[in-house]
Amino acid sequence: MGGFNIYQAIGAELQKADQLAAAVPEQVGMLTIKTANRTISEAALRPNPDALWLSLWYEGEVCCLFSDSNLGKSIYAVQIATRIAETKKVLYFDFELSDKQFQLRYTDEQGNLNVFPDSLYRVEINRDSLDISNFEDAIIGNIEQAAIQTGARVLIIDNLTYLCIASEKGDAAGTLMFRLMALKKKHGLSMLILAHTPKRCLSNPITQNDLAGSKKLYNFFDSVFAIGKSAKDNSVRYIKQLKVRYGNYTYDSDNVIVSAIEKIGAFLQFVNIGYATEKEHLKEPSDKDSMEEIATIKQMVSEGKSYRFIASELGISLGKVQRALKK
Repeated sequence: MGGFNIYQAIGAELQKADQLAAAVPEQVGMLTIKTANRTISEAALRPNPDALWLSLWYEGEVCCLFSDSNLGKSIYAVQIATRIAETKKVLYFDFELSDKQFQLRYTDEQGNLNVFPDSLYRVEINRDSLDISNFEDAIIGNIEQAAIQTGARVLIIDNLTYLCIASEKGDAAGTLMFRLMALKKKHGLSMLILAHTPKRCLSNPITQNDLAGSKKLYNFFDSVFAIGKSAKDNSVRYIKQLKVRYGNYTYDSDNVIVSAIEKIGAFLQFVNIGYATEKEHLKEPSDKDSMEEIATIKQMVSEGKSYRFIASELGISLGKVQRALKK
């Protein structure tokens, strides 16, 4: 009875909204115009998105996972793909490893192969069909066709560089994200895009500025999380949530996921060993690190950069920038 009353109320609200908005055009070029009440009433009739991986990635999102090289983001992404493929069809676009490298990664010491869910498909580039002259357009088009022809709605792309070689340039990055968002909406896709970060100081917390490429990329992603290396133990990683549009910040700097990479049987994976503050896994800055940071701040000021820009770019507080300039 309660569910019926809710839908009845929504129907009445939609009828009221129609009457009030009768004189307002619903479509102006590319733009759709609705009252806020109609917007939420229509949205309420659709199911809420399910979490695909913890609270880090939800259905219908274009999500980004980034880290420095050799920290295991591909290992973590395959682990995510494997879990999702237990209930959904997943396409894993592997533009990093050869099939032999992938096989060796998932083989134990006795030569036994890992058994993945049948709904997990690995996709690689066929070098014999490579279209170098129009690569970026071709690869986006091929990804769309692969999703259509397999019926998969969950895509993981390893990695961003293959989608947009010029991702550092704002215009190219913006165009790329528009295309991905259009694919998401057109086919109801959920996408996880892997990306790199330049070499970073282990004394500083991970911020949005550590995502390699144009800042436009970060702005377009629905959600973002990253893998950091523990300064206390080279074999330990931590996972930090940086951007959320649905749900809550569960794994922010006060509650990062702490993991170790282990091979259990033939499956290489992140094993959760607890939770901690990010600060616990950061390196204590040395005198040399501090002097280099002060020199960088002073150099940026001499180039005309604002204090707020410097603080944002270096992932430090505004007060720290001001104190550095007094030294």
